[in-house]
Amino acid sequence: MDAVRETGAPREGGLLDRFGRVARDLRVSVIDKCNLRCTYCMPAEGLPWMPQQQLMTGEEIARIVRVAVRQLGAEELRLTGGEPLVRKDLEDVIGRIRADHPDLPIAMTTNAVGLDRRAQALKDAGLTRLNASLDTLHPETFAELTRRPHLDKVLAGLDAAQAAGLGPIKINAVLLRGINDTEVVPLVDWAVTHGYEMRFIEDMPLDGDRSWTETQVVPAREIRGALEDVFDLSPDPRGRGAAPAERWEVRRRGHSTLAGHVGIISSVTEPFCAACTRTRVTADGRIRSCLFSHEETDLLTALRDGASDEGLAQIWRDAMWRKPRAHGSDRVGLARADFVQPERTMSAIGG
Repeated sequence: MDAVRETGAPREGGLLDRFGRVARDLRVSVIDKCNLRCTYCMPAEGLPWMPQQQLMTGEEIARIVRVAVRQLGAEELRLTGGEPLVRKDLEDVIGRIRADHPDLPIAMTTNAVGLDRRAQALKDAGLTRLNASLDTLHPETFAELTRRPHLDKVLAGLDAAQAAGLGPIKINAVLLRGINDTEVVPLVDWAVTHGYEMRFIEDMPLDGDRSWTETQVVPAREIRGALEDVFDLSPDPRGRGAAPAERWEVRRRGHSTLAGHVGIISSVTEPFCAACTRTRVTADGRIRSCLFSHEETDLLTALRDGASDEGLAQIWRDAMWRKPRAHGSDRVGLARADFVQPERTMSAIGG
């Protein structure tokens, strides 16, 4: 904090921003392509995908992670997409990272399509655990939301991941008004029965159709109310810290035994930006200091041009120093009148 540039950015240490937050949670997208077409993420016809030469190679991903961990103090890694399983060399990418960092928690966010064939290999390569997207337990609703009839493949993938020891497994569901908003209780009941942690995510304006409206958001308070009608909830005694999800212990009504946990990520109605510790790298090697940023910093070009690890670290420090207060600006609120949706969609950013 003492050694700063004229811009104010530190010249040593971790990823500090102007508001005193320090980013230690690294999210790296390995690909922008996806094999689903979720309505809240992209258009039915998909998106223009990045050309292969624009994507980071496995070696480049491993080096960027090394810089983040060894130079900048990153403590955990989440691999994202698009859909990471679309990347054929994913096991090799994970293996490279694991070889450099034997103790680093490596998680992955996936839709689980095809996971049944690769779960054990991913575990053997060094993957620690995963988050899986599943918005409904009904095949018809699944097909409506994802535009693909693959619910059975997702469930098979989750079974394989659990058998391989990729736990704890967290299930992420985005609730949409009038489509799957009645499935709060069934999803939690199913999740705790199978040993998963259910997490609900408020729908955010990162869709490819640019059709997001606040009216379709199912707010955290409504989700909690639906759960409290059926289950006994109590705050997780471990506290929230910098986690995006507020978590509760779940007990079936009238039972003292802990059934499991549930979390709610309320980015729209109860934002938690003041405690954010995340830094993101897109599949083409660009730093995003905030999920909703309108600015990105090119790290990959500097890497390919021969920058040293310390040079890359300083580019990263400068980028994170400029991190906005919240939702892509220094004003809080996704529903405010002057909010402008980022050009990139979630699949191109990496969750």
